[in-house]
Amino acid sequence: MSLNIVLFEPEIPQNTGNIARTCAATGSNLHLIKPLGFSLADKYLKRAGLDYWNLVNITYYENFEEFLSNVKGRDVFIATTKESRFYTDVTYTDDCFIMFGKETAGLPDRIHQEYKNSRIKIPMIDNVDARSLNLANSVNIVMYEALRQLGFKNLV
Repeated sequence: MSLNIVLFEPEIPQNTGNIARTCAATGSNLHLIKPLGFSLADKYLKRAGLDYWNLVNITYYENFEEFLSNVKGRDVFIATTKESRFYTDVTYTDDCFIMFGKETAGLPDRIHQEYKNSRIKIPMIDNVDARSLNLANSVNIVMYEALRQLGFKNLV
């Protein structure tokens, strides 16, 4: 069993580094859909991930279409602010994929349409000035709910 965390065109290296570290510590896989908003040699990316890089399984995709061709028939959830169903209202499965959009724009409409029945959100106050949570924090919130539902398998 391992979860699959998917970042669609991430832009901030520190977020991706922090997410990579959490994936390493939980045995979750990290999937990065290009283009990335930073170099993989970025010092902030490396620093945020500390010495965990050798512990994380990362798959890179050149674009969303390549990702799609690799996940056909698998459960894919997309995290968005444009949904009414909470992340706690779905049942996560072994080896499911949980996708998060880029920091500045989220996910494009075509992905929202592709996965309109698999959208989830983290509840927040209704305020136009508080548009979303930090990406790394959002991933951790949803990831740990999925891991909890799956009984924290292989975690101590």
